[in-house]
Amino acid sequence: MEAKATFKYIRKGPRKLRPIVDLVRGVQVQKALDILKFQKQPPARDVGKLIRSAMANADRKGGINLDALYVKDIQVNQGPIMKRFMPRARGSASKIMKKMSHMTVVLGERI
Repeated sequence: MEAKATFKYIRKGPRKLRPIVDLVRGVQVQKALDILKFQKQPPARDVGKLIRSAMANADRKGGINLDALYVKDIQVNQGPIMKRFMPRARGSASKIMKKMSHMTVVLGERI
């Protein structure tokens, strides 16, 4: 059995989320939450929230042993980009690209 959760429109760029996500891929859920709890990077909190949401989905689905869950697959994809402009010298402007991410996690059950 599998449980899935998605977190869309995260106001962090995918390049900042991917190193954190790589730490917990393939790891048992409780150990993954412990790893994320002691990370310095602020996006680790968002990843932890998503894993806990997938655990709640698995519990709600029923028939899944929560102690045997592991992070089967976790992905971070590019979301929409908000385009902003900042004034510069001599009446010109420069672009500011505020990137967003979509994150998906699939928890599987180890037999």
